[in-house]
Amino acid sequence: MWLLPLFSGLARLASHIYYKVRFTGPAIPAGPVLLVANHPNSLLDPTLVVAAGSVPVRFLAKAPLFEDRKLGWLMRAVGAIPVYRKADDPSQMSKNEDVFRAVCDVLARGAVVGIFPEGISHSDSAMAPLKTGAARIALGTAARTGYPISIVPVGLSFRAKEIFRSDAYVVRGFPIAWGDLVSRGPDDADAVRELTARIESALRGVTVNLASWEDQPVVETALRVWEAEQSTPSRDAERLARIEYTTKALERIRASNDSNGTTLIADVRRHDRRLRWLGLRPSDLNADLATSNTIEWAARRLYLFLPLGAVFALAGAVLFWPPYKLTGMIVDRLRLRRDVMSTWKLLIGIVLYLLWLVVVVWLIGATIGWWAALASVVLIPAVGIVGLHLRENWRSTWDDVRRFFLLRSRGDLVEKLREEQKDLALRLEALR
Repeated sequence: MWLLPLFSGLARLASHIYYKVRFTGPAIPAGPVLLVANHPNSLLDPTLVVAAGSVPVRFLAKAPLFEDRKLGWLMRAVGAIPVYRKADDPSQMSKNEDVFRAVCDVLARGAVVGIFPEGISHSDSAMAPLKTGAARIALGTAARTGYPISIVPVGLSFRAKEIFRSDAYVVRGFPIAWGDLVSRGPDDADAVRELTARIESALRGVTVNLASWEDQPVVETALRVWEAEQSTPSRDAERLARIEYTTKALERIRASNDSNGTTLIADVRRHDRRLRWLGLRPSDLNADLATSNTIEWAARRLYLFLPLGAVFALAGAVLFWPPYKLTGMIVDRLRLRRDVMSTWKLLIGIVLYLLWLVVVVWLIGATIGWWAALASVVLIPAVGIVGLHLRENWRSTWDDVRRFFLLRSRGDLVEKLREEQKDLALRLEALR
């Protein structure tokens, strides 16, 4: 378990490099804590869950990972605990009783343990039915300690989870209330079912669950229209609550064949297509284009176009273009499932980036000197990270400039879209 004390810091670094990730919600309480999370993204999910806190977390992981030559060492290094699944090897299922006792003992000693109650990593638009393992572990630990441990839901949501530098949201929920079940023990089937239901309800409160991926544009557009017309950006937890409500409203409309609701869904889709075609967002239609605001906006971004910033941005792109492209080529050839693609991109990318760094440092040492090579071990990664953020800000700034001139030059069209959006907001509010 030599890597466990360092895992939190490394996980936060890796998650911030791979994704544009945001963490929200209350801090993880002191142990013993059982962290329960949804599982859309294979081995990157534990990385994000660990990064959400500041304490070492030991995870339950399927036993075959420990036998994998590429990943087994990592499972042991971070103190993961093997779980034996019937789908992997039915003959090993008897070992789970020992695993159950070991996990309960670890928790009783005040540790933080992570588990994915769905039992599988997947790319479905909603959570899979939960297994009962998390509830049994919590009840079993309570039988040893005499009090309820903290069960904290952690929701993982992604805009495009397989794409490097896409958006990721990690929402920490409040501990689940289950003190009334403590005395009933892990062998009480009704108590296990009830606690599993509470865990599922808590997880749904911090995750996005759609009936179909086709609903995602409708739900997101409806939410952004509401925010734009209310001039009230949602905090992440509020945003998830509104997404959950909108998703349920869609289900009700379809189940009841509500003609008004069906028309509203079609109008939201149409509004979304028009804005996407123009490269606009709902909030852009209400943007204040006054000259003073434009000057202030430009002043805040002036640093992006200073010569030193341009040098960092271009140097970072040139330095790390070869391993970046090679990683993509290798992953594309593997034809992986969507839920494991980011994991392999990260693992392969780490190896290729390190090898590339060794090659570049060696060339610097051989041509300039070994003191310069030693300095480059620190400077090259720093230049790469700074350059990456500068290039992202360049793209964002260019998009803002393009939108500004479009809004100023197409006033009639923008006014028409603005009126359409106000009408949609009123109809969405009436639905609510």
